Parts: sequence; C-alpha cells; structure tokens
Amino acid sequence: MTFDSFPHAPLAAIPRIDLGGWPTPLWEAPRLGEALGLTKLLLKRDDVHPLGAGGNKLRKLEYHLGAAREACADTVITFGALQTNHGRQTAAACARLGLRCELVLTAKVARAGDAYERSGNIPLSKLFGATVHVCADDEQTRHTYDRLVAEATADGRKVATVPVGGSDGLGALGYVRATRELAEQLAERGIDRAQLVIPHASGGTAAGITLAAGLLGGLGVNIVCVSHPVAEATANLVELRAAAATLLGVEPPPQHHPMTEATLGDGYGIPTDAVWEALRVFGRTEGVVLDPVYTGKVAAALVDWKHILDINPHEPVIFLHTGGMPGLYGYAPELAAAVETPPAAPRSSGEAQVGGGAHGAER
Repeated sequence: MTFDSFPHAPLAAIPRIDLGGWPTPLWEAPRLGEALGLTKLLLKRDDVHPLGAGGNKLRKLEYHLGAAREACADTVITFGALQTNHGRQTAAACARLGLRCELVLTAKVARAGDAYERSGNIPLSKLFGATVHVCADDEQTRHTYDRLVAEATADGRKVATVPVGGSDGLGALGYVRATRELAEQLAERGIDRAQLVIPHASGGTAAGITLAAGLLGGLGVNIVCVSHPVAEATANLVELRAAAATLLGVEPPPQHHPMTEATLGDGYGIPTDAVWEALRVFGRTEGVVLDPVYTGKVAAALVDWKHILDINPHEPVIFLHTGGMPGLYGYAPELAAAVETPPAAPRSSGEAQVGGGAHGAER
C-alpha cells in the first residue's frame, strides 16, 4: 500500500462534522479464523462507534451533515426500510447536533408482527427524538416527503435531504476516509497486503472502499450483495464510485472486485438458514453479534468462502462489521429459535466447523 497517490488535501477540504469514535478497532479473530480455515482473520469494528449504537452510516453522515451545516439547515429528512439502521444513526447524529430529524420509512420487506413493526431500530429512532413516518409504498413515501418539505418551508425551516443509506458520491467519501484509516492500522501491524470482505446494499460503503483501495493499492475487495442482484449492484457501484472520484478530483482507478449474490436468498431483509448459522459461529467463537440483514449475509459468504469468495486463505482477511445489532431484535422469533441450535461438532484443524451458504457465486 502507498499513501502517496491518496487525495489527502481534497478530502480534507470537503465540509465534514466529526462525530467522534475514530478510529474504530481492528480486532484479530483467531478462533473464528481457525474455524473457517483462514490463517489471519481480522474484524474492522465499525459497529462499536459510541454514538447511537454504532454502524457504518455514521461515516457517511459526517459528510452529509457537514453539508447540511454549511447550508444552515435545521431539519434533516431521510429514508429507509422499516428496520433502517441508517434512520436510527441519522436520528442519533441529529440529536447530538440539535437538528430536527424526520424519518420517512417504507414497508419494503414482506414481514409483519410486533417484533418487526415495533422493536429493533424503530423505538431507538424515537428515543433519539426522530419523528417516524411509516409509508405503505413508494407513492406514499413521495407524498409524505413533499408534505414535510412544504411544512418546513411554511415554518421557516430549512431542509437537508439525505438519500437512502446516505449513499451518494458525498456519502461515499466516508468510506474513502475509513479505508485510509484501515490502511494506516494495517501499516502499524506491518501488513501491506490484505483482502476485505464487505457488503453492498445502497452502495456508498462499497463505492468508497473500492475507490480508496484502488488509490492505495495492496487491498483486494470481495463484495457481497445483501439487497440487490449483482447486475444492479455493479451499475450502482460504478455510478457512486465515479461521483465520489469527481468530488475528489481524481480518476477512478481501473479495478475489478469479485461480487457475489450467493447469500442474498429471497431478497433484502429475508435471512436464510446460512445467515443464522453464520450468526451462531461468530457469536460462539468470538462473542461478536451480527444482524440477519447485512452483516449476517456477508458472514454467510465468509463462512462458505471456499465456494463463494475469491480469497487467499494464507493472506490477512478483513471482515467489515457495519453494525446493525438493534435490527436483530426485529427478528426476535427467528433469533430465539437460532440460539437454541446446538454448536456444530468440531472438525479437524483448518476445516470449517460450520457449513451453509448458497454456492455458485458470480464473479
């Protein structure tokens, strides 16, 4: 890795609010690595940020809320699914900064029941002071947004709108910065080559990481689709990476990153058996909690890496933990059943103690 070609000055010139908690820890996970047959496995713990129960969206919000402050906005409106981690983190950041927060949520996932509709991220968003507007479909979402903007204008308030997941070129800069942070942590350990395993959902996280990885060198990236098929995710990634590069005044380096939808299952927000197995193995080897929507699907790919991911088991592998634990309680019935499953029988050293995950990854 080299820091010479990294755009330090252009990144520093873009308005940003420091929400604290950086750098997040880079943890070694020897028991999990041994169980999966990986020589050196590390976890980048973006789930343990001290604000609002942590998560990857806080890095994107630093830039979006920096822009909001520059524009003298006092009201933030953003969007998401019912159990949105992004909404919860936006609410927490707005509480810290004294901003009004309006969450416009759409029932995108085919789930019902008290756990999903009333638990998890929803009460936390309200605890942080957000007003939550639940919409049945995209049309109602648009009408709700238009109404909130009109009401703000009538009240003399100024609105800043943050896209779903904070994912646009500006939000992606949060993970350009995060990848530099990670590279510095690796350099301190004498590691100059590593392989990352990361999610793609709304795309800002993956766009920032892949742009920075291309500029720094030495970082391979495996991308696991958790909400969209590969074709859609690829188009989104290219667009967001180009937008972030334009903001930094750099050309996106030529790059190819393996991308898979093998653990996507029936779609966004719908966990598979392999996801629950991955949650169990992370919990029982390292005491680390995942969620069944994002990190659980990435973990399921890592558990079955021999069939799904393009990684060298003898090089350092880094799992990006993007948070989401509060959303786990939206799946309380499935969680209760999953934890009753006994541990898998031990196998020989270097052989995965857990199986699962779909095969046939797209490269």
